[in-house]
Amino acid sequence: MSNPLQKPAVLVLADGSVHHGYAFGKIGTTTGEICFNTGMTGYQEVFTDPSYYGQIVIMNSVHIGNYGVKDNEVESGNVKIRGMIGRNLEEQYSRKLANGSLDQYLIDNNIVCIEGVDTRALVTHVRQQGAMNCIISSEILDAEQLKKELAKVPNMDGLELASKVSTPEAYTLGDVNSSVRIAVLDYGTKQHILQCMVERGAYVKVFPAKSTLADLKQFNPNGYFISNGPGDPAAMDYAINTVKDVLKENKPTFGICLGHQLLALANDITTFKMHHGHRGLNHPVKNLVTGRCEITTQNHGFGVDPESVKKATHVEITHVNLNDDSIEGIRLKDKPAFSVQYHPESTPGPHDSRYLFDDFIALIKEHSN
Repeated sequence: MSNPLQKPAVLVLADGSVHHGYAFGKIGTTTGEICFNTGMTGYQEVFTDPSYYGQIVIMNSVHIGNYGVKDNEVESGNVKIRGMIGRNLEEQYSRKLANGSLDQYLIDNNIVCIEGVDTRALVTHVRQQGAMNCIISSEILDAEQLKKELAKVPNMDGLELASKVSTPEAYTLGDVNSSVRIAVLDYGTKQHILQCMVERGAYVKVFPAKSTLADLKQFNPNGYFISNGPGDPAAMDYAINTVKDVLKENKPTFGICLGHQLLALANDITTFKMHHGHRGLNHPVKNLVTGRCEITTQNHGFGVDPESVKKATHVEITHVNLNDDSIEGIRLKDKPAFSVQYHPESTPGPHDSRYLFDDFIALIKEHSN
């Protein structure tokens, strides 16, 4: 909770707007693309999600940090956000099972934050003006100087970031004797995505982002997974080419989020930078195959172009967002490949969409037989 004894901090947006608050986490300066998450819980999973690399997140819930942090509530080895903006960021926490406070956790991970900001007004501003870069500082309080520093920051549009968060070395998870062997292209995969496959009996090998099909085939997989991750998918020529090669294998292939966009690009479907993106735990999606609605977890700032999908006669739209009709899922008519824009592992979030992992495993078994 902010108080007069706290060190002041300043937030400056690329459109020139200036917001004053108090320091939280590490004292310093940080830059990135501003975005907002509408979830009420799961802040630690959000902060460690590699898809947030390069971004400063507004947490829309009024209180963040009130249940502390826990060692196993993570999606990667460390915090991936560049910074965080909150209304009330709490040093004290109520959960006995917690390993420590959010403040210390952010300090240990070198994350600069600002609190005491009217986050509801700020979210409204971003929704109206769109995604843009911003800068937070608790060491430089001169707004004009911060604007000069912010002008040096590259825009997210056109940035290749997946290789910066991918595993440097391949590794395996699950039962080595399993008949379901999945090669994972790691562009920033979340740990719970891998866990969802392992829990269903798969033996998984996770490969670095710039692995080739030849690298993947050495594992002798009978299924391929294209992971989530940060940055502009259209800037990832190496990944698009690998996905094209994977599709020639005619083996079951599943993509999530960035993986969904890469599957589209590999089929000559274009992607685009969204006005302000979708991030949160409460986005309604309709499954056009079953007619059912799912409440989904989402985190993306790029999307698949609807008009481009409709022109691809070999591609079927399987899911749509009920808020804005954006494309949330596709499948190929001529190959055993499908993808979704949202996050069916749902950590945090409702488990409405975990059936997609069941579908993937069933597809692999069907084709293996």
